[in-house]
Amino acid sequence: MYRSHTNGELRATHINKEVTLSGWVQKIRDKGFMIWVDLRDRYGITQLIFDEERTPKEMMTLASQLGREFVIQATGTVIERESKNPNMPTGDIEILVSKLTILNKSLTPPFTIEDATDGGEDLRMKYRYLDIRRKPVRDNLVFRHKVTMAVRNYLSNLDFVEVETPYLIKSTPEGARDFVVPSRMNEGQFYALPQSPQTFKQLLMVGGMDKYFQIVKCFRDEDLRADRQPEFTQIDCEMAYIEQEDILNTFEGLTRHLLKEINGVEVDKFPRITYDEAMKTYGNDKPDIRFGMKFGELNEVAQHKDFNVFNSAELVVGIAVPGGNQYSRKEIDQLIDWIKRPQVGALGMVYVRCNDDGTYKSSVDKFYDQEDLAKWAHATGASNGDLICVLSGEKNKVRGQLSALRMELASRLGLRKSDEFAPLWVIDFPLLEWDEETNRYHAMHHPFTSPKSGQLDLLESNPGAVKANAYDLVLNGNEIGGGSIRIHDKETQSLMFDYLGFSEEEAKAQFGFLMDAFQYGAPPHGGIAFGLDRLVAILGGQETIRDFIAFPKNNAGRDVMIDAPAPIDKEQLKELHLQLNLKP
Repeated sequence: MYRSHTNGELRATHINKEVTLSGWVQKIRDKGFMIWVDLRDRYGITQLIFDEERTPKEMMTLASQLGREFVIQATGTVIERESKNPNMPTGDIEILVSKLTILNKSLTPPFTIEDATDGGEDLRMKYRYLDIRRKPVRDNLVFRHKVTMAVRNYLSNLDFVEVETPYLIKSTPEGARDFVVPSRMNEGQFYALPQSPQTFKQLLMVGGMDKYFQIVKCFRDEDLRADRQPEFTQIDCEMAYIEQEDILNTFEGLTRHLLKEINGVEVDKFPRITYDEAMKTYGNDKPDIRFGMKFGELNEVAQHKDFNVFNSAELVVGIAVPGGNQYSRKEIDQLIDWIKRPQVGALGMVYVRCNDDGTYKSSVDKFYDQEDLAKWAHATGASNGDLICVLSGEKNKVRGQLSALRMELASRLGLRKSDEFAPLWVIDFPLLEWDEETNRYHAMHHPFTSPKSGQLDLLESNPGAVKANAYDLVLNGNEIGGGSIRIHDKETQSLMFDYLGFSEEEAKAQFGFLMDAFQYGAPPHGGIAFGLDRLVAILGGQETIRDFIAFPKNNAGRDVMIDAPAPIDKEQLKELHLQLNLKP
């Protein structure tokens, strides 16, 4: 056998026991007459000792030839360590080696395989298989496994059944861009990789599965960022014979279970706010409620003077920054520069200092007196010692700009604590949203989302006012899950396609299989999908999902380790009936 124990399990209770260990050489300290080797595997590190007085000569010679990351097998006796290391679980013992075998040699790795490595991100991505040997990366992958198993066990105990759905499906026009796969056997035709198993899980409800889930890969050909990859994993769920309240209760339970099981955190409250309230109060539909700084709308108390910047604005809105009166003028100017960046796009900012003596000092004192500014403080909930930051402009734009500022200030003030968890539901989304580029309505979630009860008639007179029977679960300012009650009858689904601009022929060509299925007794149903990568990152106290993916893509969507995507040879192209017009 290669090993009797792992490198993380031996303790003082094993002293005088003969053991065999295997693993990678982490570190070597060679004094000539004595050699120490740190041996590492997934479970930990154990120190080996080679002593010329107690170790066979040929083993001493072999030990002197070891290099970093050599794979070795060592047999020896567990002895008490003279210089104990309290920072290591195995720090009370070491192995006096009697037999050493080199299982595989190694080149010198391109970066140090230690917790604090000297390798940059690009280099570690290229040699990801080496990076995974580092404890922080390995621990993240083990953490992901624990979350995944907790999800599977919880849902299975509620009688959910995990069912696999196809990866080669039909391309649809809604949503992000599809990754497409040419068909060799069907010339000129293409599969698409699924952006979600949406229609298949609805068909499973028609098929009577009742409760379905799947931990499934999904694919979207869109621009990347820290919390987005071209391929990602969803916890995809669907239930039959339910209403919105059933979904919310079931998946509150799952989230509560994960926080308790994984993080040891008890969360009782899952507040619910409407989409309109979220936008008005926080400027976005996934608010972080671990801290305050709620928006205060100031039109009524700021548009009565001769300050034309405010008078001409659709919305004047502000937030109170706790303790912000301590900011120097230089620090406030830096904030103004921050919101003027193209990523935020604000033209400027008005500020008010709330002094400890109850007076106010603003950047617009020429136009507003103390009574005016007191009303601003009341509207934003500002107290003595705070700073009021005010933006103005077109309603939707200025809310987004102030939301970005709110999150930036919270980060600077240390209010976004990774060990605090504040979930909430955002409900009553608009069913449709207007797209200026295409000059038509698009489904805000997807075209299978049901409108709220009693609002179907509004599709004719005021489609933008129709609310969806949809919901998002937000955790610490991140959308971790979203879903809806689905349309389950052909007539309503046909009407929805009509309002989304599909002709009858287009709807039949794209979704005829689903419409046909609805004619065979489709039950009321609905569901939700969690983004597993993002959920794991938040539970792990980090922002970037790449840290929890074994083999992630970089910001350009490339796998630099295997150099993909890559060209394919001409014969493959010919078989697939494809011709590329490449520039010379």
